[in-house]
Amino acid sequence: MKRVYILCEGQTEEKFVNSVLAPYFTPQDIYVIPVILATKRIASGGKHRGGVSSYEKISKELKLLCHDSSAYVTSLLDFFALPEDTPGFSATAPSLYDHIEMIEQAINQDIGKPNCHANLLVHEFEGLLFSAPEEFALIADQDAVDTLCAVREEYPNPEEINSSFDTAPSKRILAVIPEYKKVADGSDLSQVIGIDRMMTSCPHFAAWIQKIRE
Repeated sequence: MKRVYILCEGQTEEKFVNSVLAPYFTPQDIYVIPVILATKRIASGGKHRGGVSSYEKISKELKLLCHDSSAYVTSLLDFFALPEDTPGFSATAPSLYDHIEMIEQAINQDIGKPNCHANLLVHEFEGLLFSAPEEFALIADQDAVDTLCAVREEYPNPEEINSSFDTAPSKRILAVIPEYKKVADGSDLSQVIGIDRMMTSCPHFAAWIQKIRE
């Protein structure tokens, strides 16, 4: 049995791990365990969860998880809005994917544990949903679906959809589906789309899944 801790950005990613990744990996004797990033620990032992304001918070959580040396430790953190003090963030690279892999490697080196395998979502969770934008018919009318399908056609793959504040995948969805609910709708859509279509459309995501399998 292989245990995999996945440090998650928030509840959306936590639900994705439980509802999409777990059913995929469990038959392979791989057990994925989502852990939502703690943004503040309190004296009573509880913690506030979700959101990333500094790399220190990411570092602390990864180091805590890596104490279990028998587990594979990875992450589902958005490249979009990643804290600027993250190792490798300010480095230059020839491509988006080179930059992201550079950051992931820099995080691994900073944590300094052999079981740490950082992973970033390109650019954010909603990018995965553009693997099959026609499935937005589950929550929206045809005009909205057509608009999102047109967005997908503008880019080589969903992971390359623009990451600026106004044109990130989530912002594009909200522009045509204002009632979009990240946790509930994101979870439902990800289950309908399924991991196979996501892996076919999103190369960095597919590579991450393969690394966990190995």
